[in-house]
Amino acid sequence: MDELCIVGVGLHPFGRHDGKSIGEIAVAAVNGALDDAGMNWKDIQLAYGASLEGLLDTTVAQLGQTGISFINVRNGCASAGSALFAAATAIEAGRCDIALAVGADNHERGAFRTDPRAWNIWSWYGEMGFLVAPQFFAMKTQRYFHEHGIPIETAMRVAERAFRNGSITPHAWRREPLSLETIATSPMVCHPLRKYMLTNPCAGGGAVILARESVARRFTDQPVRLKAVSIKTRGEDTFEVSAPSIALDVKPGPTVRASQEAFETAGIGPEDIDVVQLQDTDSGTEIIHYAECGFCEPGEQVELVESGATEIGGRLPINTDGGLLANGEPVGASGMRQVYEVVQQLRGRAGKRQVPGNPRTGFTHVYGGPGVSAVTILERYSGGS
Repeated sequence: MDELCIVGVGLHPFGRHDGKSIGEIAVAAVNGALDDAGMNWKDIQLAYGASLEGLLDTTVAQLGQTGISFINVRNGCASAGSALFAAATAIEAGRCDIALAVGADNHERGAFRTDPRAWNIWSWYGEMGFLVAPQFFAMKTQRYFHEHGIPIETAMRVAERAFRNGSITPHAWRREPLSLETIATSPMVCHPLRKYMLTNPCAGGGAVILARESVARRFTDQPVRLKAVSIKTRGEDTFEVSAPSIALDVKPGPTVRASQEAFETAGIGPEDIDVVQLQDTDSGTEIIHYAECGFCEPGEQVELVESGATEIGGRLPINTDGGLLANGEPVGASGMRQVYEVVQQLRGRAGKRQVPGNPRTGFTHVYGGPGVSAVTILERYSGGS
């Protein structure tokens, strides 16, 4: 079977890069992926670019006018996952043998905000101030933690782990470990979320090159199989992102459905995953996603965190590079960073943050407004036809 494989990955460091264009950031990420794959730009047959702020087809002018198809993708924080999904679908449909997915952004300082007119929702919602990202994530965390008996200290420990992992990640923005006390006494932003429990907009880029396995093996002896990529939007009975609510029992939310489909496609279950990357716009949201992605039942997150299971040396390492908390969030690039990290882990190239035991499988998850989730499942290449 000619499976889909990741041939190369590249990353532009995350953080503040004032004066640098989104195109320049994207080009650096693409060149990194090309070098990793041992390819030239002319080998790329089709590309998708993910960005909230810009049009990444401008990168073509800097990389070379080869005449390839280039499609821009914008799907909130799930933009990168959407671009990867589109690239994979194009190969599966026979449109090409090699495709690129690249994501990049360079955001202004401050909190993410959204325009109610763009989402065609009630005008009062924006007028009441409910479209500032920290506010609705805080309300969602409050409700979920109340319903499932999760103390806010658990979310603080998640943040502590994120900054500890970020301190050993060369491309991370926040490279200083923070104590639990520092996090617990940092300024309150939106109760119960404090300053160091939320991500920040920033700049960064990532790129992933996909190919059919028969083609991939011409370029590298360490391809990583893309066992599944799934993207789902919210149903009519959920309104998760911009409201103080959670996925309703009537219809599971997009994260639940995307994860279920991905596991079914890959033919494995959550118990088979060795390393995990989850959307952690804030540390409370990360905890919610443990259960929504199928790694535990609601309320069991406390034991997972307290036992050390989610640490690099634990049984379920989560956000080994520090996630969004340590790296910040350039929206179009975050999903690419997740895939980059899992690929490095499966290849045994993650340095000080390497998960022990030769991990074989990885899982990534992004979640974007107004209710879109993208999930990938990756597998270490072990030869075979």
